[in-house]
Amino acid sequence: MRNVSRNVLRVSALALVLGLATGCSTVTKEQFDAVSSTANNALSEARAAKSSADAAMSAAKQAQSAAEGAQRTADEALACCRDNSDKIERLFEKTMRK
Repeated sequence: MRNVSRNVLRVSALALVLGLATGCSTVTKEQFDAVSSTANNALSEARAAKSSADAAMSAAKQAQSAAEGAQRTADEALACCRDNSDKIERLFEKTMRK
């Protein structure tokens, strides 16, 4: 059964190659130039899109860095606030004991 599947696959691949070779022989220079121009335009647009994506990635990395810095600052401020609250609480308790 596997050999039959392989043979069918080989015959199909051979037919595809022959079909493509036959089809390509009837392409005119104008048709080829049009396809080539379209491919070159697509390549140019893909390169521009990659450049934009790279710039967006750079901006995203900078934003991530800024956000991490802001988070550190907020964490430090919260820790300071908690320390101050603890100090005030201790002073209040000390005052109430006397």
